[in-house]
Amino acid sequence: MSKLFSSTIPSSVKADCENCFGLCCVALPYAKSSDFAFNKDGGTPCKNLSSDYRCSIHKDLRKNGFRGCAVYECFGAGQKVSQKTYRGNDWRNNKSLAKDMFEVFPIMQQLHEMLYYLHEALSLQETLPIHNQLKAAIEETENLTNLNPEEILKLDVPSHRFKVNDLLLQTSEMVRSQIKQNSKNQAKKRSEYIGAKLKGASLKGANLRGTLLIAADLRNSDLRFVDFIGADVRDANLSGANLTGSIFLTQAQVNSAIGDNQTKLPAHLKRPEHWV
Repeated sequence: MSKLFSSTIPSSVKADCENCFGLCCVALPYAKSSDFAFNKDGGTPCKNLSSDYRCSIHKDLRKNGFRGCAVYECFGAGQKVSQKTYRGNDWRNNKSLAKDMFEVFPIMQQLHEMLYYLHEALSLQETLPIHNQLKAAIEETENLTNLNPEEILKLDVPSHRFKVNDLLLQTSEMVRSQIKQNSKNQAKKRSEYIGAKLKGASLKGANLRGTLLIAADLRNSDLRFVDFIGADVRDANLSGANLTGSIFLTQAQVNSAIGDNQTKLPAHLKRPEHWV
């Protein structure tokens, strides 16, 4: 069955806030909601952003009404734009760069997210037949991230994502095709499970790409070898659930869910501090 080694996913596609100019705290807009304590326009620094580009309430984001920030993941785009694309020239001391930098950042985030998934796909033994294609896609995507700001702003990201997604779909089929879904507790597949009562259910090997699992009760459920790409698991209760072998599940998704010390996660993901 699928085996993922954490070392196969490079640090370059994981957030490194120490080397970023707080881009997610400036470039991105958000609206007052259960995830954010107040409204903020894109391109406007968050009032919690310090002069050293660190969040002044980072340790208490949830307590202060910023759960959305606590679960955000840039996949390393922040440090790439800050240190590589703009060569360490920050937006505060280089006002002329600010607007373009804030527009480049979300594009870079999309490219880095693709890189994260491609590296994960490459690490799976089931994908050996398409390893060369995955390596080529990684190289092509990396080359796009190394373009200058003007070229990045002209990229046709949807077109590139379409090509990458084809490989990710093949990966999903290769992993899940080996799973026999014959459990008597097998849950019926549907496009959304918002608030669904699925305690103890089996979704082993299911394709939950883009599925809404908001506030679903998945306690003690079997979620092994599930494809979670793009799934919304905010407030889903994963206490006691088994997610080993699942693919395309990110730390941000895990952070947005509820779990406990009995929840089994893929080896490359960490148990969130706010879990019981």
